[in-house]
Amino acid sequence: MLELYGSANCPYTREVREWLEWTRREFVEYDVEADAAARERMARLEGSPRTVPILVDNGRVLQVGWQGRGCVVGARA
Repeated sequence: MLELYGSANCPYTREVREWLEWTRREFVEYDVEADAAARERMARLEGSPRTVPILVDNGRVLQVGWQGRGCVVGARA
């Protein structure tokens, strides 16, 4: 199952979601700014990316950003 790590405030997360829906792919979406557990899982991904959206398949990062663009999410203090 595909996992989409993103942010409700990131327009590129919305674009990836729309593309996944358009191509009828099954996926689970996590908002890393609202979900601390998802933010922790994202931090453990290879390279610990801080840019969303991130598309993951079985723990392997397939894509960071969307068409060369993304939103940076900051670390929570």
